[in-house]
Amino acid sequence: MATTRIPRRLPPWLALPYAVYAIVLFAVLAVGVLLLILPIPSVSVRRKMVRGAARLFLFLAGIRLTVLHLDRLPPEACVVVANHSSYLDGIVLFAALPPVFGFVIKREMSRVPLANLLLRRIGAHYVDRGQGHKGARDTRKLLKQAASGGSLAFFPEGTFNTTPGLMRFRTGAFLVAARAGFPVLPVAIRGSRLALPPGTFLPHPGHIEIEITPAIATPPSTDEVHTSAVRRAARQAILGRTNEPDLAPEG
Repeated sequence: MATTRIPRRLPPWLALPYAVYAIVLFAVLAVGVLLLILPIPSVSVRRKMVRGAARLFLFLAGIRLTVLHLDRLPPEACVVVANHSSYLDGIVLFAALPPVFGFVIKREMSRVPLANLLLRRIGAHYVDRGQGHKGARDTRKLLKQAASGGSLAFFPEGTFNTTPGLMRFRTGAFLVAARAGFPVLPVAIRGSRLALPPGTFLPHPGHIEIEITPAIATPPSTDEVHTSAVRRAARQAILGRTNEPDLAPEG
């Protein structure tokens, strides 16, 4: 079961200076690590350096990160699926996981020049959240990555909003897992909504927990019945560990 943690709130006179400090710190580290990884040919080395920068940012920003049950990561390639409630989620998940994951990100992020360059250098994959030809093309690219033995990390809600709660999971991550023959690893993120609330760019110090749940076996086929069953199981595993309501109950 998830534990409820009381966020560390700053007094009003300190909240804005802290937010400015955290934003400047993030910008300096992001630009610095980008300049360092640009000439490096190995994506593995680039990921390790960005992971180190993400951990350094969290430490210097006073955001404590705890990772529970890291031993549940399977030795083989897998598909990680995690809940999404803050812009911090990508940073903390990248800091927590081994540097072998290609993160799957909504295509809108490709319009942010510096972020786009950094994400591409660490092997991130952009996907179109719509259906049709673009979605099929994106799935083929992800399967090509999986075929080379690359693990993938998804936020299957696709986005987040200001209303606390777990939204509907899209099926893309589970279809890719079925086609690639990968197990699905549900991951629950707690505390990021408090550290950086949706709708604002003013962060707060605090404690973020990442809990890795037991892996779910590879869907036996790409049939909708099988992929939907795994999707529901993964969502329930995360829902029970987030301390947030169900915004899309099934049935």
